Amino acid sequence: MISSTGVLTIDLTAIQSNWLYVSALLREGAECAAAVKANAYGVGALEVTKALYAVGCRYFYVVTLHEAVELRNALPSDVVLYVLGGVPDDMGDVFVDLNLIPVLYSRLAVEQWLSFCGLHEQAFPCALKLNTGMTRLGLDTAELDQLLEATTNISYLNPVLVMSHLACADEPEHPLNDEQLQRFSSAVIKIKVLYPKVKTSLANSSGTFLGDAYHFDMVRIGAALYGINPQVGSANPLSPVINLKLPVLQIRTAERRESVGYGATVSVATGTRLAVIAGGYADGIHRSLGLCPKGQFDGVDLNAVGRVSMDSCVFDITGVEGDPDYIEVINDALSLDCLMSANKTLGYEVLTSLGGRYRRRYIVAGADNE
Repeated sequence: MISSTGVLTIDLTAIQSNWLYVSALLREGAECAAAVKANAYGVGALEVTKALYAVGCRYFYVVTLHEAVELRNALPSDVVLYVLGGVPDDMGDVFVDLNLIPVLYSRLAVEQWLSFCGLHEQAFPCALKLNTGMTRLGLDTAELDQLLEATTNISYLNPVLVMSHLACADEPEHPLNDEQLQRFSSAVIKIKVLYPKVKTSLANSSGTFLGDAYHFDMVRIGAALYGINPQVGSANPLSPVINLKLPVLQIRTAERRESVGYGATVSVATGTRLAVIAGGYADGIHRSLGLCPKGQFDGVDLNAVGRVSMDSCVFDITGVEGDPDYIEVINDALSLDCLMSANKTLGYEVLTSLGGRYRRRYIVAGADNE
């Protein structure tokens, strides 16, 4: 009986190596934080954070309060958790009790937090997020100026971090990188007049490679942890993290020219050997792996045939000797970078699409931990 659609192997040692590699690039004094939102991009937040803590990482970013609570209950007390999604209504006490730092990204979010702090007559720590060109979440320049000039409740504002987010860091020559750097630097100067000890953070994974000027006090890496190349067009300096094997359910040889899959969009010739594997678009085997996913067995390149179904897809294994018991669709050769390039997709999209039916297998320094 098939108990899962495949085995997703995550090399935690590689994730540690990637964090250490980026950390070594930083200017003196800068911290390297880890983005572990969305269950560490689908890889497993608890396992990833524990592995990173073991090599020195102490700063982690999530989006939701639920994610933060799960990690706080599992990690040592010296871990600092930033919650990018801010504070849900009437949940301020949870942030205080669990020592979570909310990232406040709008004037309304700041005012609500100040009201909460005022009720308790204590300036609890928070982070401020600025919009410097991403035009997503963040305080605009005018909003920041109004906030810093305000008198009502401002004494309860206690930012321990001010941050922004780069929009085009994976394109080093894009002019917006320098524009965002200048806007952020100008904002930091204003903020430090009132809060001289506040820490600063601008760079994501790709931003880290733009140079020391972008490092400030902290960088926040996500994609780089999971082996995604931070510098498009350059050799990837990071270690691969993911391997995905899908079990073969059935092998058949076409006795005549036959169509394969929904819509009969593809036909195969007589004698073609086909392997039906467990894994379909419900498991992330969809556009993020290509309209016609590629695979490998024992170093032989394979192509999917016909449309991918919800729970299965079919590969042409005519070139394989013997009967394979699995097919790899992500490995060192079929890397996230290769999939991104071939299918015009994002490594994040591939990772976060990998379904929950997979049996996850974690490797730490050569040891398996399922």
